[in-house]
Amino acid sequence: MNNRQLPTPRMQPLPELHTPELKELFEHSRKNNGFVANSVLIMQRKPKMVKGFAQMHAAVWDPEGEVEHGFKRLIGHMVSRAAGCQYCMAHNIGFALHKGVEEAKVAAIWEYNASPLYSAAERVALDFALAAGAVPNDVTDEMFAQLRQHWSENQIVEIVGVIAIFGFMNRWNDTLATPLEAEAVAVGEKFLASHGWDAIKHQRETA
Repeated sequence: MNNRQLPTPRMQPLPELHTPELKELFEHSRKNNGFVANSVLIMQRKPKMVKGFAQMHAAVWDPEGEVEHGFKRLIGHMVSRAAGCQYCMAHNIGFALHKGVEEAKVAAIWEYNASPLYSAAERVALDFALAAGAVPNDVTDEMFAQLRQHWSENQIVEIVGVIAIFGFMNRWNDTLATPLEAEAVAVGEKFLASHGWDAIKHQRETA
């Protein structure tokens, strides 16, 4: 960080124990992800929002889903890239690794259209995610028809669920300039920085 003075957060993440009624949710998050995201620690000012988000989050990342969890994280990364959310870009790469996606495949995410590590079905889904994450939405009937060639309707609902939840999270984290956790910074610097990823907006001095 070159000894530069870090800006203060637009809104401070609150301690995990600040809201006792959320203790179980936070413990579950720490068990699954290794940490509790600052985005949710900020959100806990409104516990009902955290609980509602947790329900949607659990449905989107259902372990019994028909689309592999790690790949759904790469979809989340692409949606976030389209939106320009550096926070969510790094988080999704880290979670993809945590869910078993190989480092070589993660490292090739920038060249997914040419990489043999990605199947035709995966390339179509990632193209779709980029288009769906654009503003205005850039998905065409032709793109949707192509998606149908590789994915069932149930799987498409899961894919669009991932895209939609990041419509919320991208705006949440970009607007609040949510401080990025050390683990996510390390992942971003390793896999994304060489292609222009920059966490400056999210490197803030938390209490």
